[in-house]
Amino acid sequence: MANLLHRKELAGLQAWLARPKRKPLVIRGARQVGKSTLVRQLAAESGLALVEINFERNPEFREAFASNNPREITAILGLLTGSQIEAGKTILFLDEIQAAPEALPSLRYFYEEMQALAVIAAGSLLEFTLADAQFSMPVGRVEYFHLGAMGFADFAQALGQAGLVDYLNKLSVHDIQQQTLPNAIHQKCLSLLRQYWVVGGMPEAIAAFAAAQDYVEVARVQQSIVATYRDDFNKYSNGKRNELVRLVFDRLPSMVGRKFKYANISRNHRSADIEAALQQLCLARIATKVPHSSANGVPLGAESNGKHFKTLYLDVGLQCAALKLNLLDLAKDDLTLVNNGDVAEQFIGQQLLFSGPTFQEPGLHYWVREAKSAAAEVDYVLTQGQQIIPVEVKAGTSGTLKSLHQFLTEKDKSFALRFNASTPSLLDDRKNLTDGRVVNYQLLSLPLYMVEQTERLLTELTQGQ
Repeated sequence: MANLLHRKELAGLQAWLARPKRKPLVIRGARQVGKSTLVRQLAAESGLALVEINFERNPEFREAFASNNPREITAILGLLTGSQIEAGKTILFLDEIQAAPEALPSLRYFYEEMQALAVIAAGSLLEFTLADAQFSMPVGRVEYFHLGAMGFADFAQALGQAGLVDYLNKLSVHDIQQQTLPNAIHQKCLSLLRQYWVVGGMPEAIAAFAAAQDYVEVARVQQSIVATYRDDFNKYSNGKRNELVRLVFDRLPSMVGRKFKYANISRNHRSADIEAALQQLCLARIATKVPHSSANGVPLGAESNGKHFKTLYLDVGLQCAALKLNLLDLAKDDLTLVNNGDVAEQFIGQQLLFSGPTFQEPGLHYWVREAKSAAAEVDYVLTQGQQIIPVEVKAGTSGTLKSLHQFLTEKDKSFALRFNASTPSLLDDRKNLTDGRVVNYQLLSLPLYMVEQTERLLTELTQGQ
């Protein structure tokens, strides 16, 4: 059923396939985010034959890569699979390629000698192979494609709400200024948002929910995914490290939205050991670090501080399942949660993380000042060209923007972005701070479900100035 789901990332794969001179594509992403299904869908919609090699299921196929000659490799694979592998007619898909690391260097020769053949590689635990100091990737001869969980718009489309998605895609800055979004549509989107938070963006969970609207079946799928992750721990850790990886994994859902403190994981383990366990989960793409940036200039990573960071979980649905939050919990108090909006912050972070080009390494930053009498924290910090934009996330319709004002004043900025449960607006605001300073700024406020419209609207605002 998952192969029936529409994904916005398919357009990126189709654009890659259409290039006359393409590099082999390496899809990077956590287990069960839909890498293999997306490649199959690409082949089906492009009318090309798919020759799929799964190195975990068929380790004997590794022998085909004893040679670095792509014509010899394809000839042997053709004999082993009983398929013809022809440029222009075939997609060669090397799945779970981390189980055959000797196959990765051969990708450079496909690029140099057989550019016309579409070659895609993917692997759930590929990051561990790429991080191996003894391993050398064919730099400049492959293209990366980063894939995360499915976004809210694709979830809505899977539930038959393509018209609603199209409406949001066409909502302009002018429409926001004129407040043209009807409240009935706003409420419908909030209802879909709550459903997405429970179901999440894992393709199998969305497919199950789209088929039967059954949250019990969704929970079964989610537990199966979590069990698969736990099984993987044995592949990249052992002994005491394995136990610590499991401990960090279990604590991650409740730590989203706050500074990561090793003591919150365990007081019985060294910080260095906890950090090593967390890094394993980051390599598996189950967790993502969001480091603090001083945010004085672009790029934000130039002033990031690795000692101060938050973490994001792979998927908001898996987070809600771990926190035992259901649809009724999420509907209380106008989306304001007992978790202080941590689920809202996970949702926004998860969407923003993969909002850039698919070839770009996903990354986010936040800003914090830990002064005793003047502490402040901005949930996320984005860039639009050379512009630095602070981002506040509110689960409900209300909430102060004190930290946002501090950031704008300290960094001499005049534009900010807020996500909350209200209808969209664009306001010119003026605030008198307690220290006597005054901040004049423009605030783009978007409902949480419009996070995927962020880049488009920011671009429209920039071009309109």
